[in-house]
Amino acid sequence: MEKSLIVEVVKKVNPAVVSIIVSKEILFPREGGFSFEEYFFTPPSPPKKEKTQIGGGSGFIVSPNGLILTNRHVVSDPEAEYQIATSDDKKYSAQILARDEINDVAILKIEAKNLPTVELGDSASLELGETVIAFGNALGIFKNTVSSGIVSGLSRFITAQSGLSGEQEKLRGLIQTDAAINPGNSGGPLCNTEGMAIGINAAMVLGAENISFAIPINAAKRDLEELKKYGRIRYPFLGIRYLPLNKELQEKFGLPINYGALIIRELPEDIAIVPGSMADKAGIKEKDIVLECNGVKITEAKPISDIVQDSEIGKGIVLKILRDGEEKIIKTILEEK
Repeated sequence: MEKSLIVEVVKKVNPAVVSIIVSKEILFPREGGFSFEEYFFTPPSPPKKEKTQIGGGSGFIVSPNGLILTNRHVVSDPEAEYQIATSDDKKYSAQILARDEINDVAILKIEAKNLPTVELGDSASLELGETVIAFGNALGIFKNTVSSGIVSGLSRFITAQSGLSGEQEKLRGLIQTDAAINPGNSGGPLCNTEGMAIGINAAMVLGAENISFAIPINAAKRDLEELKKYGRIRYPFLGIRYLPLNKELQEKFGLPINYGALIIRELPEDIAIVPGSMADKAGIKEKDIVLECNGVKITEAKPISDIVQDSEIGKGIVLKILRDGEEKIIKTILEEK
């Protein structure tokens, strides 16, 4: 019965899974060697530019008129060209509508109609042990690759590195799964047994087996809604730099507590509080320690950035801070970054 169920999900989802081809003009040196006469008497020919595929990934169609979800790191190069290959081997030029710098989500658009789609589920309702199926194009070679597994963990935090650009980014709130995710699978859907996308395949752990991660689909759903309403992805902004406290930093700075967010500049040339920001207007000061945000205790596992990013722009937030040994309540409003 389980085999039959997964086969039905594959039949339902695969038509909406796409390949993303990343191309760029690369400067190549002159081909061939030089004779004595050519070297001394013939002007060297200029190097030539050729459009070359430099990478790829996966994505999936979420609207009949061509909206596609993938990872931001798959389409991170602003100078590259992106092409979509659909399951019926048609190719389309892709427009990048939005890149979510925080959640590693990107929204693309192709000019087409009546396309097959993947329905979006609810990642907040996921449970440990739930069966999931990962779709994509493994290694950029093996089209229509499918793997299955379970939800191994929720709300994971990792530092990931893109294989193409080498850039590092911190990803939070991830779904951990033992379904195999390989390079090229990035951006494909992670689906439940109803064939609904509950995540976007994002990363694997090199040197480990059966440890892969996906971006919760609710982050992408919020990005789609922001794009629809405002034409861009907006980010809530408080305007502080901070260090998440632990026992080691408590001892280093001689602090009375080992949790919270210590507002402090990281480098001498930095600023701890952005001038004119809502934090500045609310009277927050450097060396304040934010203990709670909207009633949630600030810890390394639950940093203030998580709570701010999950809050709405224009809505009020309540901060409990520790200043000179005395607790204070500060109310302010989040603005758009």
